Amino acid sequence: MKQNAIIWPEKYTPGTTDNYCSNEVIVKGLTTGEVWKYLANPFAWPTYYANSSDVEFINPEDKELYADVRFRFKTFGFPIEAQVTEFVPPTANEPARLAWHGWAEGDAATRLDVIHAWLIEDLPGGRVRILTQESQIGKPAQALAKQKPNPMINGHQDWLEGLVTYAKSKK
Repeated sequence: MKQNAIIWPEKYTPGTTDNYCSNEVIVKGLTTGEVWKYLANPFAWPTYYANSSDVEFINPEDKELYADVRFRFKTFGFPIEAQVTEFVPPTANEPARLAWHGWAEGDAATRLDVIHAWLIEDLPGGRVRILTQESQIGKPAQALAKQKPNPMINGHQDWLEGLVTYAKSKK
């Protein structure tokens, strides 16, 4: 069985940026649709991912993510402004895709620029695959890449496991 992959803008191709992380889980008993609704609602993130807070949309009337929407949140100690760059809700035969360009403003020493992407797909046997990857550019990304263990790997694994636990608890 062929598994799908994240689609990267050229500037953020893994292996060419200052820091890159990839996390994946495959679990039984969930569907893409059951997972998607808690990922597409960033107000739900802090309920299952302790490293996310202060979620707000640029347009206060927005309540969920959609193509090109802009929003803000805090993660890893950074205030992030973000814009969704890919938004493909799940369908019967295609994986769900979500990606955003996020940045922390600052000078050359403090600016952080990322693409954070998600792919969720149903697999045979009643399983779901959740893949999240992030490619980062900037001095803070260089510092994160040198830390052992890499805090991005551990943080995103917490996000995945929290998302799975939360989705299962809502069934």
